[in-house]
Amino acid sequence: MSKLLTNTLFENVTHSTADFTRHYHDTYTIGLTYRGVLKSYNSYESYESYEYSVRINNPGEVHAGKSKDWSHVNFYPSVDLMTDLYQQIFYDRKTPFFKRLIIEDKILFAKLHNFFDSYFKNEDDIVIESNLIDALSHLIISSTIYTKKYNDIFEDKKIIKDTYEFINDSIDTNFTLEALASNVNLSKFHFLRLFKKNFGLTPHAFIVNERLNRANNLIKNGYSLSSASVQVGFNDQSHFSRNFKKYFGYTPSYLQKNSNIIL
Repeated sequence: MSKLLTNTLFENVTHSTADFTRHYHDTYTIGLTYRGVLKSYNSYESYESYEYSVRINNPGEVHAGKSKDWSHVNFYPSVDLMTDLYQQIFYDRKTPFFKRLIIEDKILFAKLHNFFDSYFKNEDDIVIESNLIDALSHLIISSTIYTKKYNDIFEDKKIIKDTYEFINDSIDTNFTLEALASNVNLSKFHFLRLFKKNFGLTPHAFIVNERLNRANNLIKNGYSLSSASVQVGFNDQSHFSRNFKKYFGYTPSYLQKNSNIIL
C-alpha cells in the first residue's frame, strides 16, 4: 500500500439505517454517497448527503447524523497528507479547510470514485497514488475556503488543546472532572461551560470519542478488537463495540468485514 495511505481508515458500508451521535475525527472525512441519504448536523447547520454527492468533514469538526438506506464509501486522510499536498500545489505549508460540507461537483465525484475503485481492487500502488493525488488536488484547488498555519487541530482553542494533550498522555485513565478542570486552572463549573461552548461536546463524550479514535489507529496497525479496546481504557470489548456503534453507526467488526469491496 502506498506510503501516503499508511494507517488511513477506509469504510465501505451498504444500506445503513443507523444514527450516530455527536463526534469528531482528528483527520478529514471524505466520502461518496451512492444510494440513500444521510442527514448530518454540525455546529452551524444541517445538510443532506444524497446520491452521487461528495461529503467533507474537516478535522476536529463535531458532527452527528441519521441515515436511511445509506450506501457510501469514506476515507480519512490525515492532516499531514492534506497539508503536504497543499504545499506541493501552492508552495506554502498550510492546512486547507472546506466550508461547503456537501460538494456538487461531478468531476470531483468521478475522480474520487476512481480512487476508491483502485484502492478496493488493490491495484498497483502507482495507480492508487496517482488517483489519490488527482482527486485531492482537484478538491483543494476547487473547494478550499480558508487555510490555517500547519499545527495541531485544536491549536486555536487553548482549553481544548490542553485537555486533548492531557487525555492523550494517559488515555486509559478514568479521568475525574476535578482533574480535567485543574489541568487548565478552572473551576469545574467554568470548565464544563467553556469546554462545551468551545467544542460542542461534554468532556465525557470527548474522552470516549478520543478513545475510539485511538482504538481505530491500533486496529489499523494490526491489533485485535479486544486488545485495542483494553489499551485505550474500555472495560471490555462489548463496551467498546456499543460505544463505537453509537458514535459511528456500525460496529468495528462490521467495518473489518465490509471495508474491501467497492459498491
